[in-house]
Amino acid sequence: MKSKRGIPRGLLIFPFLFFFALPSVFGTAGIKILLTNDDGYDAPGLAALAARLSALGTVTVAAPSKNESGASHTITMNRPIGVETTEKNGIPWYIIDASPATCLRLAIESLLPQKPDIVVSGLNAGDNTGVITYYSATVACAREAAFVGVSAISAHLEKGKTMDYQAAADFIADLIQELEKKEFKPIAFLNVNFPALPKEKIKGVRLTRQDIRASLELYEKKSGADGKIVYVPSFKRLEAGSEDTDVWALENGYISITPFQIDQTDYSALKRLESLPILKRKN
Repeated sequence: MKSKRGIPRGLLIFPFLFFFALPSVFGTAGIKILLTNDDGYDAPGLAALAARLSALGTVTVAAPSKNESGASHTITMNRPIGVETTEKNGIPWYIIDASPATCLRLAIESLLPQKPDIVVSGLNAGDNTGVITYYSATVACAREAAFVGVSAISAHLEKGKTMDYQAAADFIADLIQELEKKEFKPIAFLNVNFPALPKEKIKGVRLTRQDIRASLELYEKKSGADGKIVYVPSFKRLEAGSEDTDVWALENGYISITPFQIDQTDYSALKRLESLPILKRKN
């Protein structure tokens, strides 16, 4: 059964499965927002978010000094980390020589005087849906925030000729304000993907589940300049698939919002595995 908006009714319960504890202080001091990304501090999507979200409260930016796309949860631990501090339009920016996940944790643990109320990671130049989200450092930053109890959104804009960073930033601002009005428990984070379409051609917003099909990875065999064999990697986009998924929504011109959780435990498997003889061993 579907709602009037075309969203399967079974999915409409999802907002009550996660938690955004944003203080109800819009119109006064606002909320404390930490922005980060994996495209680097000078990415246009990050600038668009910083400009738009500054109207909601106090914004701080902590981002890698260079593009770190695809770094997932890679951490920088084997060397000292350089941090350059600057300011743009009254917003403090920390430009950090580290992986995106480390940038996020360094900001929360050491650079900020207080934990932020929410982390927004993005706007990523390129969508991240399905199992690709496991490779995405944009998603990883939101997950790292959730690890330490901070509400988070990872935001992505599909690559294309009509990428509208401003429209996507406006949507994220609206989403934060709607989340501020309610409290959703227990804690998790949202993965949001925008189609590369003019604002007037976006069909709507879909609440989706993560597509779990394997990504299509291709490796082309070639001869290198030195005569050695090399393999050139590439990805092929998945076809739309099931209508309730993030991949389908994006491919069909919808904004996709997917609630993610941290606990990867397969609880049904816990029960099935209880009968294994190996569990009775003493050593």
